Amino acid sequence: MPRMRTVIIGAAVLAALAATGLWFLSAPRPLPSERIAAQTDGAEERGERIFWAGGCASCHARPDAEGTARLELPGGVELASPFGTFVAPNISTHASDGIGGWSLVDFANAMQRGISPGGRHYFPAFPYTSYARMEPSDIADLYAFMQTLPPVEGAAPPHQVGFPFNIRRGLGLWKLLYTRDEPVIALDGSASEQVALGRYLVEGPGHCGECHTPRDMFGGTQYGAWLSGAAAPVGEGTIPNITPGGDVGGWSESEIADYLESGFTPEFDSAGGEMVSVIKNLANLSSEDREAIAAYLKTVPAHSN
Repeated sequence: MPRMRTVIIGAAVLAALAATGLWFLSAPRPLPSERIAAQTDGAEERGERIFWAGGCASCHARPDAEGTARLELPGGVELASPFGTFVAPNISTHASDGIGGWSLVDFANAMQRGISPGGRHYFPAFPYTSYARMEPSDIADLYAFMQTLPPVEGAAPPHQVGFPFNIRRGLGLWKLLYTRDEPVIALDGSASEQVALGRYLVEGPGHCGECHTPRDMFGGTQYGAWLSGAAAPVGEGTIPNITPGGDVGGWSESEIADYLESGFTPEFDSAGGEMVSVIKNLANLSSEDREAIAAYLKTVPAHSN
């Protein structure tokens, strides 16, 4: 009996140590102060570029909104997934229903660490795993621009996520596995500034990999198959392979750039599905930004369909 008691006590101690370790590892980790940039002159204008590059309106504006209505951000768009249905929140400047009461620190931690002002993990349906690669100055500029947008009353409905995926604390462990702030594709010294800009726009604010890269059974991005296509995150079908070995491999850089502005392919077909909204966003960028995205896409490792 004494030996059995010792075994039981030892097992209990090990279980307690394991639980403590998991609790520590899963804790939210806010940004260090040096990773939060101060706002500077002209932030609102620069922030508008990041707003469109980041695709904020695609999820947070009303469905089918056009023109200036795309700057009203009440949320409510539903994103179905194998883990449940996520609902885009109100991110307007409304003080209680939106993010009007957030500080820059709150905003930066949400964008780059997936942490709410109250210290809870956000679900990665919000693409903070890509926004983690953004420059702090761009986060500050985006925050400044967001402060100029109209408040919209009405909180979005809650997520529809069941057990065990609704245990947000577990997302801390998921983040340790899948969040990285370094670039996905390494560029050698011969890479042009244009390609480097394209990499930043695609891998960071543009978060193209969130849809165009396959995911594993835990919902983590398979970086070894970067941009090689994936199952559609919303509805049925597939998202195209946009590497040089895939669906757009035969397109020239200029054809890719034109598509990102007009939505028309070289074969005179047009963008469909979720890409329609993406095109609306990218059409607001400069031609230099779209050309940089095209240049980067021609340099990523090729994967077959």
